[in-house]
Amino acid sequence: MMRRCSPLLPFFAFASILMSGIAPVAEASSSDDAQIRALKAEMAEMRREMMGQITHLKSQIAQNETRQKGPVSRRTARTTAQNGYKFPEKYADNDVDPNVKFGEQVPHKNILLNNGVGTPPSDRGMTTSWKDFKAATQQDENVHVGGMTIGFPKGRFTVASEDGAYGLSIGLAFHEDFGGFMGMSPRRGETKGDFSSFTENARRLRIPFTFRYKDWVANVTPDFGSGSADGSDGLYEANLNYTGLHNTILTVGYFQPRVTEEDSESSNDFEMMERPAITDIVRNIAAGDARFSVGGLHYEKRWWIAGYFTGQTFGNRAKDTNIGDSQTGGTFRVAGRPYVSKDIDVHLGLSAISAFKVNDGTNGRTYTFKEAPEVNLTTTALLNTGALRNIGSVWSAGPELGFRWKKLVLKGEYYHIGVTRNQQQGGQSLPSLSFEGYYGAANYTLFGKPRMYNEKEGAFSAPGVEHEFDPAHGYWGALELSGRYSVADFDDTANSVRGGRQTVWSGGVNWYPNRHFRVMLDFNHFIVTRNSQAYNILGRDGNSVAARVQAAF
Repeated sequence: MMRRCSPLLPFFAFASILMSGIAPVAEASSSDDAQIRALKAEMAEMRREMMGQITHLKSQIAQNETRQKGPVSRRTARTTAQNGYKFPEKYADNDVDPNVKFGEQVPHKNILLNNGVGTPPSDRGMTTSWKDFKAATQQDENVHVGGMTIGFPKGRFTVASEDGAYGLSIGLAFHEDFGGFMGMSPRRGETKGDFSSFTENARRLRIPFTFRYKDWVANVTPDFGSGSADGSDGLYEANLNYTGLHNTILTVGYFQPRVTEEDSESSNDFEMMERPAITDIVRNIAAGDARFSVGGLHYEKRWWIAGYFTGQTFGNRAKDTNIGDSQTGGTFRVAGRPYVSKDIDVHLGLSAISAFKVNDGTNGRTYTFKEAPEVNLTTTALLNTGALRNIGSVWSAGPELGFRWKKLVLKGEYYHIGVTRNQQQGGQSLPSLSFEGYYGAANYTLFGKPRMYNEKEGAFSAPGVEHEFDPAHGYWGALELSGRYSVADFDDTANSVRGGRQTVWSGGVNWYPNRHFRVMLDFNHFIVTRNSQAYNILGRDGNSVAARVQAAF
């Protein structure tokens, strides 16, 4: 590349040559040696000054050229990729290349990286350390106005003070589902249940607000689209966090304690539209959305650990005004990666959860296990134990396994559930109950960056959009295929409990035109053995087809 030079350089060069030639002429025409020496010294000094000015101008020109380069445009990045440059495979926090700082030139490549693989922002508040927050808000792509910075670090609108001490972030997690059921005709003696041929559901409409002062972070996230009913006001989280310890987040308030691998993922990252039935049932024992929690998590590159003491969910006392004694419980999860390479991630984990005591409500201490067939377009739960009475405690534990090879991700979890019961009135002892469930899932990224491991969640993230949707240049975002086999067994016939055994075969396709939007399409075939409910006396099976449009900021 030709380097631009100052228009003064030719003048300085000419003056230098002219003055260097005057010396011999003056020496030959003058007989005064002292005057000649003085003139030569003066010219030498002038020459040194001009050479210094030339050197300074060259340095300024080089600095101006460096500043004018700036971050590359998407078109430049695409051109460079077409010319054979491969973007790094590993990204810190699935967002930036850890080996290349923002605006830094890649060694031996005429390219600048200013973003990573482009995974969706989380559906939760932005809980990061002050150090990480400052680094994100002080990037050059942010706008700096009057001592404030405004931008979209990690894809979320953020306003912060210049030093990052004060900050406000506002996000969005919007999931709109629509679809229906096929082959759901009831048998003789059964009622149909809520299985529409076509319906819709505002599954999630979360607006995370994050308020920050240095390492103190408050998250408030209302949810206007929770559950299977189409739109209902609720709260996802309202908590206070301290992030001043290394890779540690301490939390108190209404929160979603991280338990099970699926539950640790953001809902914006799910492979299928809903969690497997068994992980959804397990997490709701003493965790789930808007659960009062006190505890924390810590993560490193190779391991992750979290534990929380938990109480009731938000609004629970309003649902049953006769609660005399609130639930208490706890969660624990540990996960690690015993082997990591460019193409391979191996995940091992263990999750445990317990309700030490359940709510003492209108009907005493009761607990019900029930679940829809892994699509939230119905209010009917074919898997249903009915209300189990005289409950002492409910607990669950089980292993997590995961494996990534290049663009293929395999994972699965198994959980055993135990229920202890108190003695009935009169002293008769009640036996404990046992249930179980598991799932296995496979996912393959057809194009785009593959699902990578998220160290902060101890779980796998969504695929990344390396090139946003731009058909004119042959770019289509990211596309992945998913399949899952899921079983939840809530029959304990030895103790006269028949909640049913639910088996679900699922397949889905997910398309990401960019990191902020996704379109999902799922097919489920489910088989549920009989239980005591009127709509499932003899057992039911059926199919569902559902789609989701997602926006994440």
